[in-house]
Amino acid sequence: MDYELVTLADKLVVGITDRTNNAAPDMGEKIGQLWQRFYSDGQVDKIAHRVDHVALGIYTEYASDEKGDYTVMVACQVTEPGSHFETRVIKGGKYAKFVVKASQDQLVSKVADAWTAIWQMPLPRLFAADFEAYQVADGEQAEVHIYISLKE
Repeated sequence: MDYELVTLADKLVVGITDRTNNAAPDMGEKIGQLWQRFYSDGQVDKIAHRVDHVALGIYTEYASDEKGDYTVMVACQVTEPGSHFETRVIKGGKYAKFVVKASQDQLVSKVADAWTAIWQMPLPRLFAADFEAYQVADGEQAEVHIYISLKE
């Protein structure tokens, strides 16, 4: 799977969180429910000072690596913290950027396939914050950028 090396600046994000790990039998359900709460409960519409309309799926506060517990967050980048949400900073630095393009109905499975491939790659991962940036979809086609934090 191809990727591009990029350097990102710090990102202030606000959203909702849960804790899980990749071996948990309910991991997919937890993450899915978090996204559902974010959109179905109108949480996304309550976020003030948004930078753009890109939704972020963030994986941070790793206990160890991809095999340990981590915090998953559904969020948006903002210019100021929000009082009704959890706030985190995605630290700037070196990232591997992967691009996933798929039809709307295949996006979730394509992103899951990308993660499976990423876990197999010998990347010098930092395990600080990794995230998916869901770009605004254009009709039937959608695009997700996956950023993996790397050691300098």
